[in-house]
Amino acid sequence: MTMKRIIQILSVFGLICAFAMPVCGQSEKTIKRKVAIGRFSNETQYSKGLFYDKDNDPMRKQALDILSSKLAATGKFILLEREDLDLLVAESGEGMNKIGADYLILGSITEYGRKNEGEQKVFSSTKTQTVEAGVSVRLVEAATGLIIYSDEAKGYAETTSKQTLGLGGSAGFDATLSDKAISAALNQLVENIINKCMDKPWKSYILTIDDGSYIISGGASQGLSAGDSFVVYKKGKIVDNPQTGMKIELPGTKVGNVKVIQSVGDTPETEISFCSYEGDGIDPEKLSDYYISDK
Repeated sequence: MTMKRIIQILSVFGLICAFAMPVCGQSEKTIKRKVAIGRFSNETQYSKGLFYDKDNDPMRKQALDILSSKLAATGKFILLEREDLDLLVAESGEGMNKIGADYLILGSITEYGRKNEGEQKVFSSTKTQTVEAGVSVRLVEAATGLIIYSDEAKGYAETTSKQTLGLGGSAGFDATLSDKAISAALNQLVENIINKCMDKPWKSYILTIDDGSYIISGGASQGLSAGDSFVVYKKGKIVDNPQTGMKIELPGTKVGNVKVIQSVGDTPETEISFCSYEGDGIDPEKLSDYYISDK
């Protein structure tokens, strides 16, 4: 290939990238959301004997582990483990804020059933095991306590064994079917959970102002890095909705921008970022009146 031809190819490639900058250039930055999963309960009567312990319910733990794995696999979330989550949820709206998460997921197994069906022939027999599981989830915005998504789904799983002239599989109940049925139900809900979390703007808060440095919550594990710039808003007025009886926060007013200088912290819960600030004056005695957003 001649040098002239190489230059022509490179020139065409350069034009393509120029017109498709979002693809060839820098991709949009994604800030991970902090999510806490709590109170995933088993509301069915399956395996609930006289000495049933709800805290050690194996099916509840199955659902919790499966949902955690599915969310973690997306790379868009930081999953927080909180042993005191039930206590915090039971408290006031202030308790919800203490969770340290952007969102809280509450779930339950609402249905569970299993059955065996068989067919006997002269020289062979088949046995089909089927499990059906129903799961419901609620996605709560921790800062407001509002449910922003609620839905339920059902999942199925089955396996068939066959014997011919007494030879072949004759195993008992396949315990993995429970995992598969619960997983199938959660598959129908996870995408909506992801979309609801990522569609809403990421928010952070000014923790304190120290010697001209604005310290905000969030750090490297969420995807914050030096040079990132975010918008600072003053919270909107709180009004009552007479139709629902609920309080609504009106859209905030932009007052300035913060730029990340450095992030520190050992865990997602304790990470903070030191920032510079440009914009209107902020009252250090009323930092709760402001929030930070990526949009």
